[in-house]
Amino acid sequence: MKPIHILLVEDNEGDILLTREALEDGRIVNRLTVVFDGQEAIDYLERRHQYEQVDIPDLILLDLNLPRKNGHEVLAYIKQSAHLKQIPVIMLTTSSSEMDVNKSYLNHANCYIVKPVEVDDFLRVVTQIENFWITIVQLPTLN
Repeated sequence: MKPIHILLVEDNEGDILLTREALEDGRIVNRLTVVFDGQEAIDYLERRHQYEQVDIPDLILLDLNLPRKNGHEVLAYIKQSAHLKQIPVIMLTTSSSEMDVNKSYLNHANCYIVKPVEVDDFLRVVTQIENFWITIVQLPTLN
């Protein structure tokens, strides 16, 4: 099985480190790319500027509270784009707001997960994301 390429869109260094740790501890081969704000995520996905030679990810982990463009804006952009909309997007955020949950699903998020506060719980959630989305789910082949 080829490595799964995951794009993490996150501005919190602690959450980036925990996500990286959980994915590295998993038994599944993956490649993690991190971008730190919403505009950078769009530039990455559109292969603009310094991202001209990057591979499109197989899966996106997207935070809501981001600088420049928030997660809702990035999600709407992805899901309205003919060449990006098939990429599964997992909202991984601290917000449990009903408005944020509903807006995410209206914009076709594939799932919405509230980040646990406790470190062990956070690591377990990321491992479960990895197990489900990489081991169980058949991801689309992207061009």
